[in-house]
Amino acid sequence: MKVTWFGHACFLIESSQLRILTDPFDSSVGYKVPNVMVDLITESHQHFDHNAHHLIKGKFEVIKEAGSHEFRGAKIIGIKTFHDPESGVKRGQNIVFVFEVDGFRLVHLGDLGHVLSQPQVDQLKPVDVLFLPVGGSFTISPSEAKKVLDQLQPHVAIPMHFKTKYIKFDIAPVEEFTKLCENVKYIGSNVLEFGAQVREQDRTICVLSI
Repeated sequence: MKVTWFGHACFLIESSQLRILTDPFDSSVGYKVPNVMVDLITESHQHFDHNAHHLIKGKFEVIKEAGSHEFRGAKIIGIKTFHDPESGVKRGQNIVFVFEVDGFRLVHLGDLGHVLSQPQVDQLKPVDVLFLPVGGSFTISPSEAKKVLDQLQPHVAIPMHFKTKYIKFDIAPVEEFTKLCENVKYIGSNVLEFGAQVREQDRTICVLSI
């Protein structure tokens, strides 16, 4: 399994079956729009920094609704959450996507705006790889991200949606989250590859870079 980070909440997940792109953004965000061919795009919500599938080349399908979906042997489950701590009053709904592919269970939290309820935790676990927003302001804060991390207990967590030299939003840098965590690895690349042995390791925070 191979994961490539393009910035913000946008990742390319490459399995033996398909290529999935999450939450594509437009150029106003500050990162380069991904120049990739994919089979499927998921969008956690319909804001410009998460729904720019019209900028991606080629032929693909888009999933932007909650519920259970099947695509080329993979199972994709969308779970309704909120983009803010006030049940969506400020910023609306958010969809957390669970990808069951190649025997792995990956969870992309999108722009989650609140700590999870116990029923939501039960729906999401177990988690092999977690894509976790940590920058605050528009998502959970760094301290809330740590609580969600503890709730879901993934084998690997990949921080996303944090301040970098490219991004124009006023959000926190990843260090505000990682200082709260143990076993943090700075990968020095925007690519992470892993196999079945990922389930044998203790929880690891893998910080990708662009």
